[in-house]
Amino acid sequence: MPSNRGLRVGLVGTGFMGRTHSNAYHQVRRFFPEEAGAELVAVCSRDEAKARDFAAQWGFGSHVTDWRKLVERDDIDLIDIASPNDTHAEIAMAAAKAGKMVACEKPLGTTLAEARRMVEVVERAGVANMVWYNYRRVPALALAKQMVEEGRLGQIFHSRFKFLQDWTMSADLPQGGPGTWRLDASRSGSGVTGDLLAHCIDAALWLVGPFAEVCGMTEVFIRERMHALSGKREAVTAEDAGLFLARFANGSIASFEATRFARGHKALFTLEVNGEHGSIAWDLHDLHRLQYFSHHDEAALRGWRTIHVSDSDHPYMKAWWVPGLQIGYEHTFVHQVADFLSGLRTGEKVVPNFRDGLAADAVVDAVLRSARSRRWETIEEVSDQHERRTI
Repeated sequence: MPSNRGLRVGLVGTGFMGRTHSNAYHQVRRFFPEEAGAELVAVCSRDEAKARDFAAQWGFGSHVTDWRKLVERDDIDLIDIASPNDTHAEIAMAAAKAGKMVACEKPLGTTLAEARRMVEVVERAGVANMVWYNYRRVPALALAKQMVEEGRLGQIFHSRFKFLQDWTMSADLPQGGPGTWRLDASRSGSGVTGDLLAHCIDAALWLVGPFAEVCGMTEVFIRERMHALSGKREAVTAEDAGLFLARFANGSIASFEATRFARGHKALFTLEVNGEHGSIAWDLHDLHRLQYFSHHDEAALRGWRTIHVSDSDHPYMKAWWVPGLQIGYEHTFVHQVADFLSGLRTGEKVVPNFRDGLAADAVVDAVLRSARSRRWETIEEVSDQHERRTI
């Protein structure tokens, strides 16, 4: 990509994630002017009206109803996949073989084997790639990562992660179709494990390190739902809730919980990490604040402190407003685009890439295996055996 030209984007998908990505591409050059920015070339939806209206609303130059048309175009650098999970593999591999950069929503594949094939094809093609685990770009969590790397927590012993929602509790809610495909495992690959727990898993991989083994359980509370496409009541195969315990390669332990049956919670994503010298805690509902405890503090004054992550020396914040004013969820996607563009400019590796997405998928796979076997399961090896220049 020439340095004087913005990243030319072809987007697949016009749902919620398509909106967040489109907004990020629009905003990145305004707040990160050192980067080349992005040009929204074309968007794809199987529904002609949706594609046309989305293109008009978000400023895409054109629209199509077949994603293959995006892959074939010479004026597109990046194929961004924001469509349902069962479409990720085919689109990503075709784009990589055509020499396109690839960005993909999580989870990478609907199965671990599928995700492995995606990584192999993308790395063989040598194209730049990323997975949209956007919570890594929350400034408070980026600060937490810095603190862990600086040794402020010391050796990590224990952590806990949870993501709670309540949007599927009605038995009248159908499965399948445009709005509720996540409840159909044939399209999503799994339920909350690949959807909500995947965010917890990626955060744990980033903050704590590689997993060694897991022991999990899943539950389907409403076992039959009307299918939006067939019009018939069918068995539900995507789990409503999942919990698991984990041991990490560094010897620490953790607990994980996710559900769509926690009445009163819309998106309660929380985490806490405990080490020998200190602890950190974070809550998506108060995403600009990081809670921190340091045992090195004077005993009489020792206690949890709140760090308001809004100052110019905090991660990403110098790009935004004056100190004391916070930013929100949508900014995490802007940060991820900015980091991706920075990697293209400097040649530095930017994560999470497809292999990082594969690492999360390997843990998802082990949790689902454990739920079936009712015993501890080890994580399949996903590390690269060779050095690759992939951002």
